[in-house]
Amino acid sequence: MTDAPLKLFNSLTRQLEVFEPVHPGEARVYTCGPTVYNYPHIGNMRAYVFADVLGRTLTWKGYKLTHVINITDVGHLTDDADAGEDKMEKMAAAKAQSIWDIAAHYKEAYWADVKALNIRQPAQWTVATDYVPQMIEFAKGIADKHCYELESGLYFDVSTVADYGRLARAQTEEGEGRIEAVEGKRNAADFAIWRKTPPGETRQMEWDSPWGRGAPGWHLECSVMSGEVLGFPFDIHTGGIDHREIHHPNEIAQNQAHCCTNGLDDPRNSGARIWMHNNFLVERSGKMSKSSGEFLRLQLLVDRGYHPLAYRLMCLQAHYRSELEFSWEGLGAALTRLKRMVMGVEHLKARHAELGSASIADLGTEPAEGWTLNQVQGDEADGSIERRVGTEQFDRALSEDLNTPEAITSVEWALSLKDWPPKARLDAIAKMDSVLGLNLMGLTRADLRIRPKAARLTEAEIEAALARRKDARAARDFAASDAIRDELAAQGVEVMDGDPLGWEWKLG
Repeated sequence: MTDAPLKLFNSLTRQLEVFEPVHPGEARVYTCGPTVYNYPHIGNMRAYVFADVLGRTLTWKGYKLTHVINITDVGHLTDDADAGEDKMEKMAAAKAQSIWDIAAHYKEAYWADVKALNIRQPAQWTVATDYVPQMIEFAKGIADKHCYELESGLYFDVSTVADYGRLARAQTEEGEGRIEAVEGKRNAADFAIWRKTPPGETRQMEWDSPWGRGAPGWHLECSVMSGEVLGFPFDIHTGGIDHREIHHPNEIAQNQAHCCTNGLDDPRNSGARIWMHNNFLVERSGKMSKSSGEFLRLQLLVDRGYHPLAYRLMCLQAHYRSELEFSWEGLGAALTRLKRMVMGVEHLKARHAELGSASIADLGTEPAEGWTLNQVQGDEADGSIERRVGTEQFDRALSEDLNTPEAITSVEWALSLKDWPPKARLDAIAKMDSVLGLNLMGLTRADLRIRPKAARLTEAEIEAALARRKDARAARDFAASDAIRDELAAQGVEVMDGDPLGWEWKLG
């Protein structure tokens, strides 16, 4: 079996590149995390599913992974302007709560979504307010050569570094239209790295600095935390495509100022060797925006009866660089596909038991960090050629810039091979799923049967109705049996005669 080279799309160079780690045998990854002023919407969570698959793939390829995700609990304004309300301060005022309580609540909500989507824990969560002293020191180190002070704060002069905006391909001031004009700025694209608290105001989160009492700029936070934990240059920086236009170019400018100021023909001068961005999740009704008040979050999907991993599968069915349109029909199709895979695994487990093994424990326990390709190759040394071909196809799909849509078909191919022993199929599926993260070995169909919040019946009431129906059928009272079935159908319950599961919620 051939180990295909891992090729990733670098947003900075706009081309596929073979992954060559800065430190041999290691992969150091930084992901822009959430601003914990509200619940994350499902579009936000697509970025973390993507970053999770990237990390799992690096593990699969044999690299020792150090993945860092930040938590922004200070500094992010309500847009990309350099003046105005802080998102955290604004929500604290709206809720009449401490900003620290707001941060704690929404941080826990985000972590709950991370767990529900089977996203692996990173090596470290970095919380912005834990790094403010380091941010001040970083800013002091670049201030003389790269910054200037205005009444509102300390600003970075983008003309002091080479190739500013190359990541965004922004060459004109028109490309910076999302940045509000601030009187005294030298260049339209200049940005605040320290924002002074306006005279007469007091913020809940503010610190003393050489430029006055205030708070760090959002862009400064990520430069400091990534550099502090991973060291410059590190391997990969990820985020949503919206960060590619302003936030990440500003990070890069700060990194250049801190490290060298040299141009970006050498990507390492940006602070990271590769910059990767997932595309948007779009929803035509406009409910992807938190400003609407009611927006699509993971809990809403669960309230409708959809398992969170159906949404994970929906994300994986599209390439991370492709725009993905959300619809309830699409989510339903993903749930059906997930059910078929889970049913296939359950069938293989049953066949495995019939052949004399009481459990699947002999398949081996997945290492805490996940399976590696070398381990899979070792296990397959005496295996069937079909099995080797299956995992080789899977590896080649992942190696082509994380082609998860194709990788999923390798799992389904393994499920479909009738003349392949159940144990070998289960083993291959378990190892491939260690990258996809769909929990195919642990899920059951019953786990996927989630009661919609609007459902009027409880599961106990459904089972009681099915027991009455069974009695009616035994008495050959088919009219009563059909009536019970119709009553259940009218309340969103689909009866499945002959199926061991017996019934499912019929999602509208």
